Order: sequence, then C-alpha cells, then structure tokens
Amino acid sequence: MSSFEQFHIDFYQSNYTIEDQEEGSNSYGSDKNLCESRKRQAEEQPAGGGFVPSDMLLSPQSYSGSILQPAYSPDAPSQLGYVDGFDEEPPLLEELGINFEHIWQKTLTVLNPMKPADGSIMNETDLTGPMVFCLALGATLLMAGKVHFGYVYGMSAIGCLAMHALLNLMSVSGVSHGCVASVLGYCLLPMVILSSAAVLFSLQGTPGTVLALFIIGWCSLSASKIFTSALAMEGQQLLIAYPCALLYGLFALLTVF
Repeated sequence: MSSFEQFHIDFYQSNYTIEDQEEGSNSYGSDKNLCESRKRQAEEQPAGGGFVPSDMLLSPQSYSGSILQPAYSPDAPSQLGYVDGFDEEPPLLEELGINFEHIWQKTLTVLNPMKPADGSIMNETDLTGPMVFCLALGATLLMAGKVHFGYVYGMSAIGCLAMHALLNLMSVSGVSHGCVASVLGYCLLPMVILSSAAVLFSLQGTPGTVLALFIIGWCSLSASKIFTSALAMEGQQLLIAYPCALLYGLFALLTVF
C-alpha cells in the first residue's frame, strides 16, 4: 500500500506552482488586450481591408459634382488624358482611304475625257469607286439576263496585272497595283452606261455596234489620259490607249453578246 501511495505522488508530481498560474493569467490578459487593439484598428480601416493610398483618400473639400459629372479638381492628377486624343485623330473615312471629294473629281475626269487630270489625285490607290462600278456593271448585266459577275471580276484582275506589267516597262518611276486597279476601275463607268442601255434595247445591230465602239474609245481615252498624267508619260498616250482599248473591248463583247 505504501508503494502505491508513493507511485501516486510521483505520478501527479509537477513543477507547476501558483506563481506560474498567475503569470499565465497575466500573459493571457495581455494577449486579449492585443487582440482587442487589433480588432479596433481593423474596424477603423475602410471597407475592403486593403491598402488605400494616401492620394485616394477623401479630401476635406466638399463634393460639388453629380453622379455622371464628378467634380473637377485642378490639383488632382489627370487620369483621363486620353480623351483629348480623340479630337486629334483623323475621321474614320480618312483612315480607310475614302475621300468623297477625290472620288467625285475622278468620276468627272472619266466622264469628260477632254478635262485635264490631276496627277496627285489620280495616283492614289482608291478602290472604293472601282468596286462600286464593277458591282454596277454586274448588276446591270444581271438585269439584262446575264449572270456574269465572275467574268467581270476575272477579266478585271487579269487586265490589271497585264497593264501593271506593261506600264512598269514603259514608265521610269513605275506604278503600283493599286493605282492601276483604281484607274481601270474608274474608267469602267462608261461601260456601265453601255450595259444600262442593253437593259432597255438590244445592242446586237449596227446602232449597238457603233455605241459599243464609242464606249470603248471613251474608256480607253480616259484611262490613257489618267495614266500619262499620273506617271508623267507625255507623248505615250496612244501607246497606252491601245492595250486599254483591248481590255475594254472584252467588257463590251460581254455586254453586247
């Protein structure tokens, strides 16, 4: 029995004293005070709990703006400086290369073969007018019962490539594919007039042949005049007009027959 009592005493024996308990309670109280202070600091911070820079804090000045029109502060840094850049940007049509004034001048130049052409305008790679005239030619042929959109675009592409190669051999400065396509496309306007006439009456006769020859000469004269003006090829207009007449002759055959 004495051995059991000795074992009981040894088992529960510890170095923990009353002083340690008091120190533990004091440390618990200090930890509790630290937690309360941290909680109080967290409540004082703005919602979101993130770091807020000093320049984003509310200024002591009163807010005088509306919801959609905030108040302007001259001291605040300009965060919307890109808005002023929109005023300095060019219009959308100018960025796309669409200038209605130049399109109208080119159209008048084609309609009047005796009018001198402006080389600076004619040298532009404007494809808006040519696309419109090609579509108009295909539409008028369709109204006459001829579905020839593929022939129109195919002959236009082959003709532009052939004329580009020929003009590069004849001119000193050279010419771009876009300029050739633009000039040949604008000079297709008289052919649209011929195809419109084919909708009203048949061109398979002497009057139709005469009208077709007149339109071919009109188109080739306008194209050669523009090419000589844009590429500074004085004295070579007849040499340029011959291949242009061959190209527009194909369109005339497509329109008449």
